[in-house]
Amino acid sequence: MFEFAESIQRVAIMAVPFLLAVTCHEVAHGLAALWFGDQTARMAGRLTLNPLPHMDPMGTLVFLVTALTGGFIIGWAKPVPVNPGRFRNVRQGLIVVSAAGAAANVLLAVAFLGLFILLRDSYPAPGSLLAPYYEPLYLIAQFGVVINVVLAVFNLLPIPPLDGSKILAELLPYSWAQQYMRLERYGLIIIVLLVVSGGLRFVFQPIWALLNHILF
Repeated sequence: MFEFAESIQRVAIMAVPFLLAVTCHEVAHGLAALWFGDQTARMAGRLTLNPLPHMDPMGTLVFLVTALTGGFIIGWAKPVPVNPGRFRNVRQGLIVVSAAGAAANVLLAVAFLGLFILLRDSYPAPGSLLAPYYEPLYLIAQFGVVINVVLAVFNLLPIPPLDGSKILAELLPYSWAQQYMRLERYGLIIIVLLVVSGGLRFVFQPIWALLNHILF
């Protein structure tokens, strides 16, 4: 019973930064697309910080399961609709729009890190009004840094259909880009194989080491 209550508390703490991370990621894509002349995301009602329009049922379920089990947290939101044909500059627009989500996560990571440092260096006096909220806020700030750094790095991996692949495709010669983006149909398989084989560990190991040094 105690373990179940602990799991529920962990999910409640992780849900706040997770929903903020994926929501801001998608909104950033939509805002960048709007800047380049595409109003598709706005017309679809996706330029909102309300997480409900962005939630993907399967992505949310996977997040809840992985958070409850205490393993590596996985989850995702619905991709924001974008129509590159409406961009004033298609090539530049695709690069900026693809990078916008990761940029939003980096900014959120910095904001959560600032909150984490503030809380770490200013423990409230016992019995004060802030004392009961200190630990939850501390853990939210801690996880907020982790989830946003992970999302930013993961989405910039050059594996179709991740954002990094779209950026790379626009930097390649057209014929090369066409061949490269054909890998999109195998993207999920490639990601699963990298996870199972431990290939992603080489990417995230130095990042984990840095986060552990700063946060734990």
